[in-house]
Amino acid sequence: MKIGSNQRISGRSYLDGQCLIAMPGMADTRFSRSVVYVCAHSEDGAMGIIVNKPAADTRFPDLLVQLDVIPSEELIRLPSQAERLQVLRGGPVETKRGFVLHTADFFLESATLPIDDGICLTATLDILRAIAIGSGPENAVLALGYAGWGAGQLESEIQANGWLHCAADAALLFDDGIETKYTRALGKIGIDPAFLSSQAGHA
Repeated sequence: MKIGSNQRISGRSYLDGQCLIAMPGMADTRFSRSVVYVCAHSEDGAMGIIVNKPAADTRFPDLLVQLDVIPSEELIRLPSQAERLQVLRGGPVETKRGFVLHTADFFLESATLPIDDGICLTATLDILRAIAIGSGPENAVLALGYAGWGAGQLESEIQANGWLHCAADAALLFDDGIETKYTRALGKIGIDPAFLSSQAGHA
């Protein structure tokens, strides 16, 4: 089933396919200055991937070898896209598990979740194998872990001014300008980060 940001349950709009932007006063330091792409949001809770936090000292080619996707001697044959693929710290839940956020030009039946506007999520080794041989999606990032919220939790955090949200776009999700994604996300909704910081904590 396709999950889209325009779905409504009981008259309420959900945020699938949108980006959450952490407010300066975010109480949870794990999400400080985070931009989170929301992969699923319903009355049962929400799940997303942080797209602007690189995983420290982790390279995609090294992960391919560690996961036995390819032998180390095959690294020299990796396509350039695989060598450059970003590895992100996707969130505090299941941090040893990989989630590939990617464009919809790659799809695995019963494994790929279509989200919105041509963006999908796949969490199997098959997509890593495809990327390693050059037959994967045009754009992708690999996230270790994800962000999760229980029923009503994300809504409560938004109401408590923990998060703003904006429309997602391919550059915000996939380009390598990680250090500017937070500022760019705020810019999409017309907010200057300096002004937002000065207003933090004010009603």
